[in-house]
Amino acid sequence: MPETRPYPIGIPGQAWGRPELIAWRSRQRRQRSYADDVVSALDQQRSHWDVCRYGELEYGDERYPLLAVRSAAWRDELPGVLVTGGVHGYESSGVQGALRFLTQHAAGFEERVNLLVVPCVSPWAYERVQRWNFDAVDPNRAFKPNGPAQESAALMRLVAPLRGRFVAHIDLHETTDTDESEFRPAKAARDGEAFEPCTIPDGFYLVDDAQNPQPAFQQAIIDAVQSVTHIAQADSNGQLIGSPLVAPGVIHYEVRSLGLCAGVSGARCTSTTEVYPDSPRTTPEQCVAAQVAAVGAAIRCVLQRPDRALQSY
Repeated sequence: MPETRPYPIGIPGQAWGRPELIAWRSRQRRQRSYADDVVSALDQQRSHWDVCRYGELEYGDERYPLLAVRSAAWRDELPGVLVTGGVHGYESSGVQGALRFLTQHAAGFEERVNLLVVPCVSPWAYERVQRWNFDAVDPNRAFKPNGPAQESAALMRLVAPLRGRFVAHIDLHETTDTDESEFRPAKAARDGEAFEPCTIPDGFYLVDDAQNPQPAFQQAIIDAVQSVTHIAQADSNGQLIGSPLVAPGVIHYEVRSLGLCAGVSGARCTSTTEVYPDSPRTTPEQCVAAQVAAVGAAIRCVLQRPDRALQSY
C-alpha cells in the first residue's frame, strides 16, 4: 500500500471553510475549452437536431451555456432515451462518447426513439479536468430537490417535464487513477475525515439501480462493450470500489438516495458506465468507443427486448 500524505489544503480532521475553498479554487487551471470542444460541435448539428439552451452556469465572471440536443420531431408515441455525459468534468470519454454517438450513430435510431442528449453537464469542471464544480461540490451527489449544484439543478429542470416518459437513461462516466490520488483524498480533507485507500478497478463496469435492478439491460451493455475493451474483474473481496459484484462487471448503488444523475429521469432502465482510461490494456480511443457501444446497446435492448430489459434479479 503506497504511503498516503495529507492533502495540501486544510487541517486534518477539520472540515473546510471558505478560506480552504478559496485555496482549492486557486489551484484549478483551465486546461481545455468547452466552447471549442462541445459548443462548436453542437452548433454543427443544428441543421438536423434541436439544439436547445436549457440554462446558464454562472461562476464569478464566467458564463457557460448549458446545451442539450433532442429529436427535432419529438413524437409522443415513441419511447424516450436520455444520454448524459460530463457530469464529472474530468471524465473525458463521457463527453466525447456522447458527442460521437450523437454525430455518428444517433440518426440510426431517430425514427424509433425520442432522444435527449446532454453531452457535458458540468462545463466549468470539464475545462479544469475536475470532478467537483466551482463550489467544491460533486454534481453527481446533488441530483436532489434543492441540491447544492447549479449543474444538477439545471438538468433536473430540463428533464422534469419528461420525467417518467423515458424508457432508458445511460449516464457516461469514468473511474480513473486520479480518483484515488486526488479526488478521494480531496473529499476526505474537505469533509474533515480520514482518507481510506481503495482499489481502482481495471476495466469497464456498470452501476445499476439497487431499487430497480435491470439485469438484462446491464448484460446487453456488457456484451456490446466487451468487444471494445475489457470488463473489470472483482477484487479479492468479490467487490468493485467497495460494492459487491452482482453480475460480471455490474454493481448496485442506491441511485436516488445518493443523488446520482441516473435517478433524474424516472426511466425504467438506467445504467451508469464506468470506463478505466488509465489501464495499460486500453487507449483513449477505445474508451470513447466503449461509451458509444454502451449507448447503442442500451437503446437496442429496450427496443428489441423490452421483456428481458425489465427482468429483475
